[in-house]
Amino acid sequence: MIKRRDFLRTTAALSGLAFARKFAPLAAGAETNSSASIDVLLDEPLGTIAPEIYGHFVENLSGVIYDGIWVGENSKVPNVSGIRKQLVEQMRKIKPAIVRFPGGCFADSYDWRDGVGPVANRPRRTNFWFGGEKPGALEAHRFDPNRFGTNEFVQFCRLVGGQPYLAANLRSLPAEQFYQWVEYCNSPAGSTTLADQRAAAGFKDPFDVRYWGVGNESWGCGGNFTAQEYAVEYRRFTSWVPAYQAPLSFVASGPNDDNWDWTRGFLEEIVRKGKLAVRDIYGLALHYYAWNLSRGKTRDWVEGKGDAVKFEVVDWYELLRQGDVMESLINGHWQAMSEYDPDHHIKLVVDEWGPWYRPGGELTPTNQLEQLPTLRDAVFSGMTLDTFNRHPDKVAIGCCAQLINCLNSLYLAHEDKFCVTPVGHVFEMYAAHQGGQSLRAEFMAPRVSYDRDGSAASFWGLKGAASLHDKILVLTAVNPDVGKPLEARIQVHGANVQSGTATVLTSSDIHARNTFDEPQALAPKAGNVSVRSAGITYQFPPASVVKLELTLA
Repeated sequence: MIKRRDFLRTTAALSGLAFARKFAPLAAGAETNSSASIDVLLDEPLGTIAPEIYGHFVENLSGVIYDGIWVGENSKVPNVSGIRKQLVEQMRKIKPAIVRFPGGCFADSYDWRDGVGPVANRPRRTNFWFGGEKPGALEAHRFDPNRFGTNEFVQFCRLVGGQPYLAANLRSLPAEQFYQWVEYCNSPAGSTTLADQRAAAGFKDPFDVRYWGVGNESWGCGGNFTAQEYAVEYRRFTSWVPAYQAPLSFVASGPNDDNWDWTRGFLEEIVRKGKLAVRDIYGLALHYYAWNLSRGKTRDWVEGKGDAVKFEVVDWYELLRQGDVMESLINGHWQAMSEYDPDHHIKLVVDEWGPWYRPGGELTPTNQLEQLPTLRDAVFSGMTLDTFNRHPDKVAIGCCAQLINCLNSLYLAHEDKFCVTPVGHVFEMYAAHQGGQSLRAEFMAPRVSYDRDGSAASFWGLKGAASLHDKILVLTAVNPDVGKPLEARIQVHGANVQSGTATVLTSSDIHARNTFDEPQALAPKAGNVSVRSAGITYQFPPASVVKLELTLA
């Protein structure tokens, strides 16, 4: 039986072939692709783009917390109550609606009680997920001092303007501790002993944490459950949890990649208690990493990975092909969910996504899993965010993995050094979509051809998303072609465009990246939008992420 993803890919390939025939390739030496168009349909809204789609993810993994977010109150590095000040300032620019903590796989070996109470009394614990770092790494990476716990994380969220999203330990703590963690965070001042403990730490008022992950990757590191086994645990952990003033939104541990069986098996077991049981689930977590750049040569987790910085043109396109799978995953799991939840009370929560390369691309060599994002990762991230923007009815939360000093990070830091990566710039550009009304937008462009180890291959030529904010239309798009700009006619159906501005992130070097020594090597630049009575024609540079903000009449 053909897997759903294979069917979707085959259908997309056939449509792309038909389109490629319609628009024949330009002659050799041509400098600009043409015959492209973007049609924005104002009378076909898709739904409101949840700001939480632009969320982030942190866990105590190598330099993410210690040396990334947390430097300590007595550090020479400028800080706000121990939290890196420069990180706070930069995050405020991207308007992060939600941040997930403490994991990741770390969540299911974490005891929240270790990270609250007097600092001097907090225990040091072995970090189970230490193991890939080189000599010279901070001791806090291997032996967790618990200096950054629930209180500090909530304070960090408040500083940057985002909501906390806590992931509970379902693998190694009992349900009682989940209940009590909610009580610690949300019980009113003076109401419980745990509220008094919170007040003693300097936080009298409740944290009002709404979002709670019930385990993490429970098919693997979070317990190695079957879908049915996990569903039983999920029901047990979420029964009769105190809500207080804040409504609780529980996120179930969902599938990895295209594991339709997990989605179906989990929901099948959930509804054994009745069809209305789905209403107790806010979201189903989907995790997807683009990692296999072997062009079909292997499925080995280690051998299939590529290099973060040293890559060929074929690797550029292969990463984008891998990332483009996200759309079929959203549609496929949404369809599977509808079999048990036809009214779609449950939303998708893509709380881990991004590319994953092999070791060797670290800016700080002692940090395991740290990668140095390039222009390729910026294009990948713009493409992924546009995918979320096109599915506002399905995707409620997205969390890029991870915020700092890790995979697909927005920021890199070490001691007093700091830089914004190309991915960070994309998030700042795309923040304009948050809260807007997503609109149907049709992108038509010739496919991009490339050589895939001696075989002809192709990738779509232009894709993006549109959203409306009163009289401002935000249009973002990615041109994946590494060699040619693409000229496109833009038509807004239902209104006239008065004026426009452009923000462009691109470089003549597809390996361009920012470092501590050259923090501005790759940064967005302002561009011009020429508005005429006949409409708009815009040239998208090669290998670019573009944001157009158009003022409508």
